[in-house]
Amino acid sequence: MLTSKRLFLHSVFELVVNPNPLNDLILRYPKTPVLFCSLRKMFSRILFSGIFFLMAGHAIGQDTVRFKGTVDTITVKHHSPKKASIYSAILPGLGQAYNHKYWKIPIIYAGFGTLAYFISTNNKQYKDFRDAYAFATSGSTGTPPNNLADRYAPDQLLVGRQYYRRNLEVSVIVTGIWYILNIVDATVDAHFYDYNINEDLSLRIKPCIIPAMAGMKQSGGLAILMKF
Repeated sequence: MLTSKRLFLHSVFELVVNPNPLNDLILRYPKTPVLFCSLRKMFSRILFSGIFFLMAGHAIGQDTVRFKGTVDTITVKHHSPKKASIYSAILPGLGQAYNHKYWKIPIIYAGFGTLAYFISTNNKQYKDFRDAYAFATSGSTGTPPNNLADRYAPDQLLVGRQYYRRNLEVSVIVTGIWYILNIVDATVDAHFYDYNINEDLSLRIKPCIIPAMAGMKQSGGLAILMKF
């Protein structure tokens, strides 16, 4: 007579191995129908539980996919160096305003104002010396165009005319360079606008031991450590 535990295990084995175990078990063990009913209930519960969890997992997966599909796409707007260059070319300082570097705008216009002053002064002096030199070399006895014809000799007037003409040309060239630098500055700032610079910058100096090498003895020194 098998014990209940051994009967249970043997019944499970028969259920797995024998394709049609029910009739054999009933004939061999009278209590098998009771155990088989218990096993069938247990397996049914396990089966239905597994099906339930699988369906629940599938539903959750579908909900997750739908949620991901409904998320709005966030567009990251990058700073445009091309726009900054065009703005500064159209109006000096406008590219700096686009880059939010407003403090550079007064510097740009101070430079243009200074160069405009030099252009105006050198142009006026050049014209005065030119007219005085033309009057002095023409042999005219009329009224001179300005007082330079009476103050300087023709050779000095020629030197003055060439001097202020050269200064005028240099002032115009420097103004053009200043205009180009205004565009270059806006372009470079726009390139570095989105660049992330770590604020954790530190510089430390600490003693260190220099190992012996190439015939030199071991010695002490200072090490400079920079963190960026």
